[in-house]
Formats: sequence, C-alpha cells, structure tokens
Amino acid sequence: MTFHVLVPDSVHQKAIDILKASAGIVVSAPGRMERAALLNAVAEAHGLIIRSGVSADAELIRAAPQLKAIARAGVGVDNVDLEAASKHGIIVMNSPGGNTISTAEHTFGLMIALSRHIPQGHQSLAQGRWDRKAFSGVELKGKTLGIIGLGRIGQAIAARAQAFEMTVIAHDPYLPSAIAEAVNVPLLSLESVYVRADFLTLHAMVTDETRGMINADTISAMKDGVRIINAARGALIRSADLAAALTSGKVAGAALDVYETEPPPADHPLIGLPNVLHTPHLAASTADAQVTVAVEAAQLVIDFLLHGKAENVCNPAENSS
Repeated sequence: MTFHVLVPDSVHQKAIDILKASAGIVVSAPGRMERAALLNAVAEAHGLIIRSGVSADAELIRAAPQLKAIARAGVGVDNVDLEAASKHGIIVMNSPGGNTISTAEHTFGLMIALSRHIPQGHQSLAQGRWDRKAFSGVELKGKTLGIIGLGRIGQAIAARAQAFEMTVIAHDPYLPSAIAEAVNVPLLSLESVYVRADFLTLHAMVTDETRGMINADTISAMKDGVRIINAARGALIRSADLAAALTSGKVAGAALDVYETEPPPADHPLIGLPNVLHTPHLAASTADAQVTVAVEAAQLVIDFLLHGKAENVCNPAENSS
C-alpha cells in the first residue's frame, strides 16, 4: 500500500527528502496553504506533518477520512483538536526534544537581557545617549529562579541557572520526584514558588488549570520586584493583570516571546511598556532546532504508517488506531 503524506507548512527540506526516500510514501509538500486548499488536499492524506501555522481542528479532521497520523514538528499540540483526532482514530505525535536547547537558550537570554536592561541600553546608545545610571540592573547570582513546568526545557534552564549560581525551585505536578532530585531542583507547591521567586519562568502547557495562571491574585502573592519570563504559551498570562502590575512596580519587568493571539494586536496592553521585552515567538527559531524537529516528525510518520510504531503520542492511545 502507498501512503500519502501532506506537509502544508514550512518544514526543513531534510524532512521532505527523508519522506521522498521512503518506499511506500508519496509526499506532497506545497508549503503554507490557504485554508480552502488545505481542506481539499487533506482529503487524500494518510499522514499530516504540521507546525504552529496549521490548525488541525475538528473541521480539518472531518475533511480527512483517510488520515491516520498527525505529527507536530515541535512540542505544543494546542493547534490540534486531540479529542476529534481520537474520535476519528487518528494518532497525534509531537517532536518534543528537538527544540529543547533552542528554547532554553532563548529563555535564558531573555532573563539576562531583562536583568541588565540590555535592549534598552542598546537603543539608548543607538540614539546618541550615554545613560549608564538609567539602566542599572541586578545580578542573577544568588537570586531564586522559579520554574513552572520542569520538563525537558525546564530542566535545561535549571542547569544553566545553577551554573550562574542561582537557587532553582520548581512546580510540576506531573514530574516524578526522582527526576527533580536528579537535577537537584526541589519541587514545591505553586504558592511556595510564587512567594520565593525573584525570577519566574513559565514552561507549562495550557490547560483549564493553567490558563491565566499569572493573574492579579497570583501576582499579589509574589515578591515585590519579581521578573517574569514567558516563552511557553501566551494564554498562561492574563495580559491586563500583568500590565497593571508592571505599571505599579509590583512586577519589575517581564520578557515575553509568546502571546495569546499571534501576532498580538496593536492595542495589546503589554506592548509599549518600558519594562517589558518582546520577541516574536523566536524561542525555537534556530536553524539547528528546525532541522531536528522536522526530521523527527517525518520519521514519526514513516514509522507509524509503514511499521505501526507510535512514539511521542499526545492523544489517548486507547482511542487511536
């Protein structure tokens, strides 16, 4: 049997080459597609490889009667309707390891830039000023870093923070305590992390429990002058509440790589605040990471379609086939 794999997003050419070289696989890789064209093309697909630019929602899944597998070239699968996929017998897989280092490095870069006002200092000097006193920062050494979500990325950040002589604490209700002990990071309650952290970095998935977890109530429990970094998902933060805390000085600064709506609207409450650093969802955007996640996603689809082997499954296995 020949399987048709559709790649309606921009993935690295190495992944396309691997698919083309696999006997039994026919690949269609048109790149970004208009929605109507995608719904038409997916009708013939047995496998689908996507990044964040494609919404594999219930409508798309209904339009794909032959679809057996969806592979996300990256970690987050919030752009896939997992319930609909399971209902239709479609397995959903991701490639969680490929962008770990890129995301960890970007997060740590944001934290350093936030603590030392690097972007503001650059902009000031570029405009002909010499404002040394205006941009006095704080050291990372001796500060407490709170990590919300101690998975692969959280652990990579913890290792880098420890090298900078920070005290690292974390909250992760799903991580076995033995793993946390192996990386020398105590697992605490969410409330304890909020109270103790000088820097707080978010690496949680968006669920009913975590959506809007950074809000007026939780910010009020944090240290005065806390600094918050988010390179995970924009929906973890209630933007208006964080903006109010940044304006009042309760939160000294924030560094954001992700937004609930991307790109964020011009009237976003956090855009333009002087103590907020912004990047346009760049955490996983390195040449190294894009190759790794694309190749991994391609191999996941090949292994499943040709050999029935499923790895990195994100939806209930008992409802998938």
